[in-house]
Amino acid sequence: MKEKARYSLVILIGSLLTFGCDQTPTDIQLKDGLEKDVSYLAADELGGRAIGSDGEEKAAEYLSDQFQKIGLSPKGTEGFFQEFTVSKPTNPHEEAVIGTDGEGVTGRNVIGFIDNKSDKTIVIGAHFDHLGMGGQGSLHRGDSAIHNGADDNASGTAALLALAKIFKHEKHSSNFLFIAFSGEENGLWGSNYFVKNPTIDLSTVNYMINMDMVGRMNEEKTLAINGVGTSPSFNPTFDLMNYDSLKIVTSESGVGPSDHTSFYLQDLPVLHFFTGQHEDYHKPSDDSNLINYDGLLLVVKYIDRLVDQLDIESKLAFTKTKDSNGDSPRFTVSLGVIPDYLYDGKGMRIDGVSADKPAEVAGMKKGDIVIQMGDSTIVDMMSYMNALSAFKKGDETTVSYQRDGQKVDVKVVF
Repeated sequence: MKEKARYSLVILIGSLLTFGCDQTPTDIQLKDGLEKDVSYLAADELGGRAIGSDGEEKAAEYLSDQFQKIGLSPKGTEGFFQEFTVSKPTNPHEEAVIGTDGEGVTGRNVIGFIDNKSDKTIVIGAHFDHLGMGGQGSLHRGDSAIHNGADDNASGTAALLALAKIFKHEKHSSNFLFIAFSGEENGLWGSNYFVKNPTIDLSTVNYMINMDMVGRMNEEKTLAINGVGTSPSFNPTFDLMNYDSLKIVTSESGVGPSDHTSFYLQDLPVLHFFTGQHEDYHKPSDDSNLINYDGLLLVVKYIDRLVDQLDIESKLAFTKTKDSNGDSPRFTVSLGVIPDYLYDGKGMRIDGVSADKPAEVAGMKKGDIVIQMGDSTIVDMMSYMNALSAFKKGDETTVSYQRDGQKVDVKVVF
């Protein structure tokens, strides 16, 4: 009897352990996982995760291991990996050639799948590469240094893993394809290659969610969602799912400087999630200790609820949007500021000021709101860019801005 009782107890404990491991992770578990994943991906040991580097290969192996632990099915061309090679042209006027043959730099997308036996699939994506030691694309001035890219984009990659853990244990009427993209920093290479060499039938894709720089949510809890005009089903759902009182700022265009663009150009609805620019962008200072992990968790939970709501609908309709990038004015001078892309008030709010540039020389600071430039009134980002495009190097003008409710006029020389 004692042996039988002991055996029954072992079975019971084993069942409880198995049951416990098979539940949707708690908020505490998710937050711990986010911090662990960002800290690993943004560690100095990975050297900034430049495409083709040893550090990026380590990151790809890490993501493959995590996909396997979560229970995703491999959906690359070699297990979880989809390898591609980019041949860089010698002529600067030619584009890089992305393929599988030839010499060049090699990247690997990491792809996992949840098969819910559905005829529609949701793509969840984030790029995991960064700038390595800097070079082209870096805003760092000084000796080369490791650009760890904690926000850009270890944050989005960690969110990708968190959502995979959640969706693995939730009931959905859609399949899920999780893609960690390589080569985004160089020109959306990994996502470009995937949509032209998909490992699933692209006609089954319902929509694509892209997370790029979602780790620095501000005190106002602002979350930017781009691409909302790419399907009529998107806009009605945003406030409905906003249980955490986030300040949602939206834009219509499906085109932007991240991987969702590659899917939009295949006539697929897309959403890009973003918590804002900051002074550490593309600099060695973008480190894991600066990540707002509570805010990152809010992004993950919001996307989870949004997917639940959209899953009720049939396949989403696609809508072409006005390409905001194509209509952007060209300018040859810079004020030397980082605009606050999450600001939705009147004017252009400054989120950072570059050293020795016209704005700093004129005494402008983070938080100032530009409202006039020369003869042009600044009401938003587009009017700011239109005004800037009228100037050339050596021009002088008056810039008006608001600081603490007071209007300030300064002379600026470009």
